[in-house]
Amino acid sequence: MPQYKVPMRDMRFLLNEVFDYASHYKTLPNGEEATPDMVEAILSECARLCENTIAPLYQSGDEEGCKLEDGKVSTPKGFKAAYDEYVAGGWQGLSHPVEYGGQGLPMSLGLFKQEMLGTANWSFAMYPGLSLGAMNTIMLHGTDEQKNTFLTPLTEGTWAGTMCLTEPQCGTDLGQVKTRAVPDGNGGYKITGTKIFISSGDHDLTENVVHIVLARLPDAPPGTKGISLFIVPKYLPGKIGEDNGVSVGALEKKMGIKASATCVMNFDDATGFLIGPENEGLECMFTFMNSARIGTAMQGVCHAELSFQGALPYAKERRSMRALGGKQEPDKNADAIIHHGDVRRMLLTQKAIAEGGRAMLYFTAQYADQMIAGILEGDKKKQEYWDGQLGFLTPILKGFLTEKGLDCANLGMQVFGGHGYIREHGMEQISRDARISTLYEGTTGIQALDLLGRKVLLMTRGKCVREFSQKLVDFGTRNMTNSTLRPYAWKLLKIAAQWNYLTTRIMLTAAKNRDVVSTASADFLMYSGYAMMAYFWALMAAKAQEKIATGGEQPKEFYEAKLATAEFYFEHMLPQAKGHADSMLKPTKVMMQLKPEHFSFDYE
Repeated sequence: MPQYKVPMRDMRFLLNEVFDYASHYKTLPNGEEATPDMVEAILSECARLCENTIAPLYQSGDEEGCKLEDGKVSTPKGFKAAYDEYVAGGWQGLSHPVEYGGQGLPMSLGLFKQEMLGTANWSFAMYPGLSLGAMNTIMLHGTDEQKNTFLTPLTEGTWAGTMCLTEPQCGTDLGQVKTRAVPDGNGGYKITGTKIFISSGDHDLTENVVHIVLARLPDAPPGTKGISLFIVPKYLPGKIGEDNGVSVGALEKKMGIKASATCVMNFDDATGFLIGPENEGLECMFTFMNSARIGTAMQGVCHAELSFQGALPYAKERRSMRALGGKQEPDKNADAIIHHGDVRRMLLTQKAIAEGGRAMLYFTAQYADQMIAGILEGDKKKQEYWDGQLGFLTPILKGFLTEKGLDCANLGMQVFGGHGYIREHGMEQISRDARISTLYEGTTGIQALDLLGRKVLLMTRGKCVREFSQKLVDFGTRNMTNSTLRPYAWKLLKIAAQWNYLTTRIMLTAAKNRDVVSTASADFLMYSGYAMMAYFWALMAAKAQEKIATGGEQPKEFYEAKLATAEFYFEHMLPQAKGHADSMLKPTKVMMQLKPEHFSFDYE
């Protein structure tokens, strides 16, 4: 089973050398206490918690799973004690306001914490992770009374939270929501309906669970314009243990993340409280959707990292045949499989995605910090600007990184060969757990439509691509005379030009044939992901070259490994973008011409 070790060297490289977080934090109204020493202490202590307490529960939690008995959900053995240790350390409120019991530090620190938690044990990390969405929604849209009532126990971690959107008849199309909300005459509402796929819907980790629920008022207009948002606690404040009409209908039987309680939740005249304006529930719910998608994108990095940490030592120890280039370990009966080119391809792919994806997330976290700064400063224009910047990045991160993270999880199994398919090694669990990441918070197809259809074509007419691709152009023109970086500079210039060309071609085609948005969107998203990751690998290569020459925090070999991995990415992975470019420009009729009744002639 993989023994998780927090990649502190790589995290420090990004924080201290590539993105200069120390200077970044000085620009934030809540960044004064985020000094380099404080950040180092937080990361080190969180690493200890994740490695020693949370990671050891990963495989046992999967084997035991959650249980529903007498209407109550219990988590696997050890989860409650681990969660209590997590709460005692003040981790839940790391990036939330001091007045509600938090530490008031920047949002990005919470993201670094979540990466460690998620790689150690994704199922465990989902419990505090779901609470963050509820906390953020109440913090921004709740009344003072709602904040004073709910935020302190949520921030302390003694209560947990969920986000209840999906219903049996609708997933992404929330305009079909049927859950009802009827005024009770006392300032509250009676909520009735069923929600499905509710992560952390019920459990034994906290004394209460606060559900953020989408529902319709009696006179609400149809569709998405008639949805309101409500706070519906399992137990009303001051009445812990008394029935509030909130119950668990079932635990979903899932492929993976089995230690995470995914519930069918029934609301039967449950007392709830309107949060935000009537019929504007979706707007309130999606305020922090970009942040939520960053969190899900992180799952791709987490599973790429964990699978890599399992595959690498195995590849160094497992012996099979001799390397084609000649004996590498002549004193042994066979060479370790890490000397075989195809195994190196798999390991390097995992390494490139884990480290490249981490760089993408850490860069994006600075945008999230700036958005929160706008909220704290009461600067609506600043908040909306940075949220707009996040709006372009997040579907790429969510779609691309989860797809590639799943690929990396499967590669980890492949390195093990047949042993990867056996449960005791823990590699197949990573693949099962990773599979959900491309589905929830919007499938890859939904992310692709959001990116191409909404963000690129409708909202910005290609401006968002032009603005980000300018970063690639700037790097390219700045480094064309650098012998080490010139190959990357040239390729970034070419891919920036192609990215804009593809955007324009699709925009012109879509004016006459709207189907192209749907048929091209997935390829456009993946192409954008490869292009974006290329930029961040170029940044890391440039910083590694600089530190080899001048000296840095890490040993020389660390920076040399960065250069080697960057070269692998540009030579062996970036060319895959060309296939997506070719595919997205093919005529839509290739995909749309076959009639539904002609997909098969053997069964109805």
